[in-house]
Amino acid sequence: MNVFPLTQDDYALIDEAKNKIIDLYEEDKHHVGAALRTKSGNIVSAVHIEAYIGRVTVCAEAIAIGSAISNGEKEFHTIVAVRHPYSDESNRELTVVSPCGMCRELISDYSPDCFVILKVNGELVKTKIMELIPLKYSREA
Repeated sequence: MNVFPLTQDDYALIDEAKNKIIDLYEEDKHHVGAALRTKSGNIVSAVHIEAYIGRVTVCAEAIAIGSAISNGEKEFHTIVAVRHPYSDESNRELTVVSPCGMCRELISDYSPDCFVILKVNGELVKTKIMELIPLKYSREA
């Protein structure tokens, strides 16, 4: 996998995701925050929406993407998600997490050249979304 070092803008994006989940954390409702930087430089952040019926839950990355698109932004540069520790994990820090499979598909469908910030072997790096989806499904296949 090709990885790239983080820039100051990337660390600011991580801080935005952290601040979003710190501000809006609710046990059993919101424990992941995401931040998305568009190619125009705007930042959109969101929390995930948890539901008791798992299929209704919507990831923070999907909500950030939907918000950006709803506000006329169609091209994305970088996205990151951060997980808040549950109350019984109070000694743990906020952690950058990798997008789930559905979010990987969504990110790649809307912006196949988007960077994703994730932790690899304990180190924060960024990579292109297509590095996380080998042999991606497409309509043309």
